[in-house]
Amino acid sequence: MTTSPRPRRHARTRIARRTAGTTALLLAVGALPAWSAQAAETTRHIEGQLPSGAAYMMDVPAAWNGTVLLFSHGYNAGPANPAQNGPDAATKALLIEQGYALIGSSYATTGWAVTDAVPDQIATLSAFTDRFGAAGRTIAWGRSYGGLVTTAIAERHPDRIDGSVALCGLVQGGVANWNNTLDPVFALKTLLAPDADIPLTGLADQAAATGAADALVAEVDSAQSTAAGRARIALAAAVHNIPVWNQPAQTRPAATDWDAQQANQYEAVKGLLRIAAFNRRQEAEVRAGGNMSWNTGVDYAKLLGRSSVRKEVTELYKKAGLSLRTDLATLNRAPRISADPDAVEWMSSTSSFTGELTKPQFSVHTTGDALIPAQAQSALQRAVTAAGSAPLLRQAYTDNAGHCTFSAAEQLAALNTLEDRLTTGKWHGTDAKSLNARATKADPTSPTRYVTYRPTPYLRPYDLAHPADGQ
Repeated sequence: MTTSPRPRRHARTRIARRTAGTTALLLAVGALPAWSAQAAETTRHIEGQLPSGAAYMMDVPAAWNGTVLLFSHGYNAGPANPAQNGPDAATKALLIEQGYALIGSSYATTGWAVTDAVPDQIATLSAFTDRFGAAGRTIAWGRSYGGLVTTAIAERHPDRIDGSVALCGLVQGGVANWNNTLDPVFALKTLLAPDADIPLTGLADQAAATGAADALVAEVDSAQSTAAGRARIALAAAVHNIPVWNQPAQTRPAATDWDAQQANQYEAVKGLLRIAAFNRRQEAEVRAGGNMSWNTGVDYAKLLGRSSVRKEVTELYKKAGLSLRTDLATLNRAPRISADPDAVEWMSSTSSFTGELTKPQFSVHTTGDALIPAQAQSALQRAVTAAGSAPLLRQAYTDNAGHCTFSAAEQLAALNTLEDRLTTGKWHGTDAKSLNARATKADPTSPTRYVTYRPTPYLRPYDLAHPADGQ
């Protein structure tokens, strides 16, 4: 693996060494995570700032095993913007104890910051190399939006890494994500509030985005009180592939308990409106310079026919005495939303993928993710297969609800599986039974929930190999 020229060390780099008699971190911004006493006493904790203004963080054990893990964090709305070098304290503790060096940056800006995130992460890796020398092995990994950043690094900077792990990643890419996020809000507004003045795109500012979200949430809350409203909410959920069990606190509904399934989706729909569909969209539109998504030419009857939860929708419509055919026709006749071509080009060039992997990638998702549904993995597989890189990709799934709700053991199993591929040159043990065995070995106290699972197709795919397919 080649490395870029080493940058000069930055004067603002700060180092804290924990020893048996030392409890404070010299000049550090915050305390070390709650690792074991032995690990903390022998770990160098380094914080600094890149020329971009992004902060970085490094934790390097005295008995470093030669592998550095470059962690890309998920979407951060701000205003706080701390550096992150791992997903959670428990996982970081296990990795430090096993000798891994953990590094990562804050990205220079918050929000849809891919144009900052990728160079900042590469600069963080260069800063590490400048201080500690070239790693024996470098693995890029990240969660959620950080999975998009990780996959971008894998495609654009393969010379800087040996492999990558994407966890609950936005691996369908940016254009596909925003198209798929537009569909449920379009369905909700068209069927529940056709005459309401609720903008879905072109949001002037964050206040306008919050107002639009509040208005549509109010319509959804009102609709939930009637059988017809519940059926229509389920239809909107279906065109986003929102699973019927999507939070760990929810009761997992029976296969034919349509009412319980819809009740779970109702909460997820409101979460989607509150989190991504308006406020995050507005921030991304500012970066893109306009609306980067569209539903011109979309046949919502065909989308529903490919949805993972279409049976639930048909049953709820029957129960409500409502015509699904009529509502689908209403959606297909409704005035459509066109994209700004320049905004699509920006989102495509910065945040979509070619599928051209040159180093191995292991991608893992929970089956019950409402924010980034597991079908995102189908979009990644589609792109990688079209590019001829399928032998380099393996995907796995944990049977759990929620976004990124992995245990420490499950995350270590993913990393260890990639490492085995890097060591042997072949994929071994990517089946659920082997992954659970790896997870149990890594941490016997954590849940191990890998299962055999194959997601349905992503409903609005878009990648750089065949971008028109999603239109």
